[in-house]
Amino acid sequence: MSKIELADAVLNGDRRALARAITLVESRRADHRRQASELLQLLSRSGRQALRIGLSGTPGVGKSTFIESFGMMLTGLGLRVAVLAVDPSSARSGGSILGDKTRMDRLARDPKAFIRPSPSQTHLGGVARRTREAVALCEAAGFDVILIETVGVGQSETMVAQICDLFLLLLAPAGGDELQGVKRGIMEMADLILVNKADGDLKPTATRTCADYAGALRLLRKRPQDPQGFPKAMTVSALEEAGLEQAWAEMTALADWRREAGHWDSTRAAQARHWFEEELREALLARLTTPQAQADIARLGRAVAAGEITPDAAAQAFFAEE
Repeated sequence: MSKIELADAVLNGDRRALARAITLVESRRADHRRQASELLQLLSRSGRQALRIGLSGTPGVGKSTFIESFGMMLTGLGLRVAVLAVDPSSARSGGSILGDKTRMDRLARDPKAFIRPSPSQTHLGGVARRTREAVALCEAAGFDVILIETVGVGQSETMVAQICDLFLLLLAPAGGDELQGVKRGIMEMADLILVNKADGDLKPTATRTCADYAGALRLLRKRPQDPQGFPKAMTVSALEEAGLEQAWAEMTALADWRREAGHWDSTRAAQARHWFEEELREALLARLTTPQAQADIARLGRAVAAGEITPDAAAQAFFAEE
């Protein structure tokens, strides 16, 4: 299948073609990278936009359960939903389980939904190296909502905010201690904090936790892209599918306000500039892996170890030779 044929198939909503296109953009082969770049350039002319929702949370908070219940609700409203789930990769083998389709079996069978798990590999920030391109492909394929599930909460997890339009933070009842040391950065990025598992015996605890975080949010400096009352905290139950419609109403209200206020376009433009700079950094780092660069680094490294040259002078010499 040629690039033009693949692009046309993606634009027509062909799920198999979409999966093939994502595999192409995730490949590290040089020829595949060139093909992926050309494909994305072709698809960028479609002008289609989806609501991109990033979702992070502590381990065991129920991200997959929430995404399945939330996704089923959205498809029930007639919306097409894509889920891009990032799985952590083993530091030893580099492999990932990629079991999200198993955990979201109902949503995986829904014809209006598309689930694509991807390994994080060595990329930090809670997302995979090519999640941004996968999002662009799903938009071109005509999906209305794209849910981006990150690896798990951490200080570097806020990288997903450079991809999405809305950033949700999912918390468990009485889970405040789990977020010590990371909650400041995450909370400053979050548009909605959803306290999950607000059901059964945990419901009173979830309500108290929600009130605690609502109070904490009021202490944060107001962001220019937020209307009055945002960011806010809410309780939901993915198990009982309670509070999901209210959460969706808040998301759409916030997204509509940002469009009308002009923040939507300016944020997406800033995100595009950010990823351009990231691609420049990656290209520069890739130059360090060439055989000639590795030989120069080894030679200068030996000179530094022997005390013949200082580290900063060696670094300058390396780039002077380049």
